[in-house]
Amino acid sequence: MSAPERIEVHGHRGARALLPENTLAGYLYAIQAGADFIELDVLATADDALVACHDPVLRRRIYSGPFGTRVVRRMTLAQLKEWDCGARRNPLFRRQSAAPGARIPALTEVLDLASRDGFSFNIEVKTVPKRPHLTPSPARYAELLVALVRERGLEKRVLVQSFDFRVLACVRALAPEIPASALCGFRTREFVALAAAAGVSTVAPYHRAINSRRVSDAHDAGIRVIAWTANRPRDWERLIRAGVDGIITDDPAGLLCHLGRR
Repeated sequence: MSAPERIEVHGHRGARALLPENTLAGYLYAIQAGADFIELDVLATADDALVACHDPVLRRRIYSGPFGTRVVRRMTLAQLKEWDCGARRNPLFRRQSAAPGARIPALTEVLDLASRDGFSFNIEVKTVPKRPHLTPSPARYAELLVALVRERGLEKRVLVQSFDFRVLACVRALAPEIPASALCGFRTREFVALAAAAGVSTVAPYHRAINSRRVSDAHDAGIRVIAWTANRPRDWERLIRAGVDGIITDDPAGLLCHLGRR
């Protein structure tokens, strides 16, 4: 596999640098900016509704809602919808604007954005192996996700990623036509070995773990490399020179400008 001619832009949790994470407003911003993918996190409620949310236990720093449990898996979808996920700006992102009244979207609501052409969905399935009560089993997760994707005919517009290779194995067993990507942190094995361990042809390492040799070795083995999560021009430039296939970023519009594609 040769170096990519066009680097994919993945809007991390929508466009977290500018709008609250995993909100419909953030996803729409990334789509309108021209992102190739909107990247989102998926959890499941007590009634097995998949929702776009990163934190199994909601943080009051960025979520506001009623007293009681903050555990997503212990709430029904209706109960989760009582929480506002846009009123509080994330203090880590100075340019972020609030979106008061935004509610944690069900995955069905996010997938409905597919009526807008020109982009795909990068869906990260969240698990907490040391606290399995916070999420469904990998097999159940795969069943729920694959059913929604197939119901909408989006197999060719979805990439499933996870740090939990059990989830990827279950998705591949149910729907081998849906691409899967192995997420990994800084201290990771070589990308070719990582892809083999996960049984996938795409890996998504932390951006600081990426160098041109690792990318070249991966491409020689037919493996794609998507970096997460890079937000600074100097990091974008380093990843471009390394030859990555895609970059996950909180600032998709900024990266698109950097690539000269806006």
